[in-house]
Amino acid sequence: MGQYHFRLPDIGEGVAEAEVVVWHVKVGDHVKEDQSLVDVMTDKTTVDMTSPVEGVITALHGEVGGMLKVGSVMIELEVEGEGNVRPGAVATPLVQAADTPAPALPEIKIAAPSAPPTEAKKPVTHVQRPNADPFAAPATRRRAHELGIPLQFVKGTGHGGRILPDDLDAYLAADHSVAQTGAIMVRREGVSDTKIIGLRRKIAEKMQDAKRRIPHITYVEEVDVTELEALRQNLNANRVEGQPKLTLLPFFIRALVRTLPDFPQINARYDDDAGVLHSHEGVHVGIATQTPGGLMVPVVRHAEAMNIWECASELGRVSSAAKAGTASRDELSGSTITITSLGTLGGIVSTPVINHPEVAILGPNKIAERPILQGNFVSIRKVMNLSSAFDHRIVDGYDAALFINAIKRLLEHPALIFMDPVA
Repeated sequence: MGQYHFRLPDIGEGVAEAEVVVWHVKVGDHVKEDQSLVDVMTDKTTVDMTSPVEGVITALHGEVGGMLKVGSVMIELEVEGEGNVRPGAVATPLVQAADTPAPALPEIKIAAPSAPPTEAKKPVTHVQRPNADPFAAPATRRRAHELGIPLQFVKGTGHGGRILPDDLDAYLAADHSVAQTGAIMVRREGVSDTKIIGLRRKIAEKMQDAKRRIPHITYVEEVDVTELEALRQNLNANRVEGQPKLTLLPFFIRALVRTLPDFPQINARYDDDAGVLHSHEGVHVGIATQTPGGLMVPVVRHAEAMNIWECASELGRVSSAAKAGTASRDELSGSTITITSLGTLGGIVSTPVINHPEVAILGPNKIAERPILQGNFVSIRKVMNLSSAFDHRIVDGYDAALFINAIKRLLEHPALIFMDPVA
């Protein structure tokens, strides 16, 4: 028998460490080659690590929420043959605790049970809280999304509460009606503690960094989208096979494409450490997307080269990949400006947080019918507020107002979106 040390591989350019999200195995488990061992997260990508060998696990390194450096030992296994470790060698994993930024911690081993259970027990099940990040493989997330199943309410019977494909079937077969039991006016003293790890921690860190580094200026403008809505509905009613259903977002993207050449400092990424503004000719639009695990920003790249239907198709593709947990690192990075929209939940006004290192973000709010005075007549029009935020180090308030009003003109007269720009 030999020892095999499975080290955290290099899982992306520039990645130096990854966070342990969930263990799928424990000490004493016999694992097969290609069996899932652990989920780790780097940036906003969760990677399912599988075993390169068959063997018995003798030690695990790293706690859930802790950081592992690339090249550090994650798992020790006893294997047939020589393995990859010299006899007597000691693993020195580079592990960093979730809440400790400094030195590496000593090796953490999860002990195997001292004796096997004497009687069969029912599998432990876990129900995720609504704001928790459900533990599930990308394929399971994708199937849940296709079935319309909210993963946070599914009982996970896998190790550590991992949601398995069979758990989705059990959820579908169960009756989820809520019984009204007991009095409703009951004093409650419970406190629920949730450790913020994984994607939720990445989101928290990114939002905190953006608000700390960027002096935001917010600008809100009212937009009459009556003609735009009529055009959208007409295009949807007459679309041919293969054309996606249009939402308002593709029109916003095309309006950005038409407007940004006149405002190059807004289609940009600001490296404030180097003091350099990188203004881009290509328009790479980030789309803030709510997923079962939290907020992600998939990117529609080179929107300037797409027509309205191509924008809609690519928007649907990258958003679906983010929701299913299958989006690649490239699909979640490199945006030059972001749109965030809550659709019908869009509220009256919002103060969106800039997606650092970008310098601008747009937040369309919900559409409402309002009486509008037009000359001597009052008309019922479809109106929405367009909220926005800009990095005040780069964009002055005057330029922000000019930019949003240029967008407003295109949205209120949507034929202009499809016309060639005047030289």
